[in-house]
Amino acid sequence: MAVIHVAQTADISDIEPIGPVGKPLSEPACQLRLREFDIAGASSLGQGIWECSPGKFRREVKSAEVMHILSGKGVFTSDNGEATVFQAGDTIMMSPLTQGVWEIQETVRKVYVLLPAAEA
Repeated sequence: MAVIHVAQTADISDIEPIGPVGKPLSEPACQLRLREFDIAGASSLGQGIWECSPGKFRREVKSAEVMHILSGKGVFTSDNGEATVFQAGDTIMMSPLTQGVWEIQETVRKVYVLLPAAEA
């Protein structure tokens, strides 16, 4: 079994630019940076460290997601109108197919794990 240890996750510098968000709702479009990790034997759809510059965009992720906000702040407003205000230190869990708009007010860095939907 392997152990992945990322010391001082909020401060790591080896996180790669991957371009703008897929569905921007602001100009300039939010820019993303990412560092993914492979956890051998895990059934997640992906996990890593994600960073996003200020702006607004639609959430495109269809899977469930667990995230811990390392730095920054913003608001996620789901399509049903429920607003979740978040900041560094908060943990957010989203059910599969949660859709809405991210408004990033200060550059956000989070640790995330994407999970498959339960089979019916």
